[in-house]
Amino acid sequence: MSTPELRLPTLPLVPAGASTDPERPGLVRRAKRLAWLGLAWHGIEATIAIAAGLAAGSIALVGFGADSLIESLAGFVVIWRFAASRALSTAAERRAQQLIAVSFFVLAAYVAVESARTLIAADHPEVSWVGIGLAAVTLATMPPLALAKARVGERLGSAATKSEGRQNMVCAYLSAALLLGLGANAAFGAWWADPLAALTVAVVALREGREAWRGEGCCVSAPLGAAQADPCADDCCT
Repeated sequence: MSTPELRLPTLPLVPAGASTDPERPGLVRRAKRLAWLGLAWHGIEATIAIAAGLAAGSIALVGFGADSLIESLAGFVVIWRFAASRALSTAAERRAQQLIAVSFFVLAAYVAVESARTLIAADHPEVSWVGIGLAAVTLATMPPLALAKARVGERLGSAATKSEGRQNMVCAYLSAALLLGLGANAAFGAWWADPLAALTVAVVALREGREAWRGEGCCVSAPLGAAQADPCADDCCT
């Protein structure tokens, strides 16, 4: 009498490192929507700031607009990072974080150079109420966007998304400096207030770039559905 053959149920194969958490696709879509929202705003912001800066002869406003274009790079990086072929790639996550770090360094260098040049040349821009209004709106809208990106980045375990959110906060700092400088110039003729405040923003951007490059922001919780391994097992946190 033959022994009945024992048949085990066939289980679907899941690629190593893949996340099966049903919430992750929705979070990835949200991260990309937030990145597109930031890109759209930066495009509007850059257009208004550069036009108003050229009209008023304000290096600070033109620089603020150029800064918006630089910050757009971080949004494109996050969208690139979450493309279908890279959504679960730790290597793509690391490259994305390094690219965002480079954008921080570019931002810091640009703001520092423009601030120093404004101080040396003693440029006196005209009063720009459009610029003051733009700086006020940006100051009010960037922190909530940065917070939303930080929350999504934490749940995804994506340091790139969180780094891009921090760059939105740098944008808020820069808008505060711009508001202070343009306001002081309008009220008191203090043309030097803007470049001095902007130098502080350059220091903040440099620090954020250094942290992003070293991977200090990536030792967060593992992506949803992924194994809870040591977050610093690779070179991400070196």
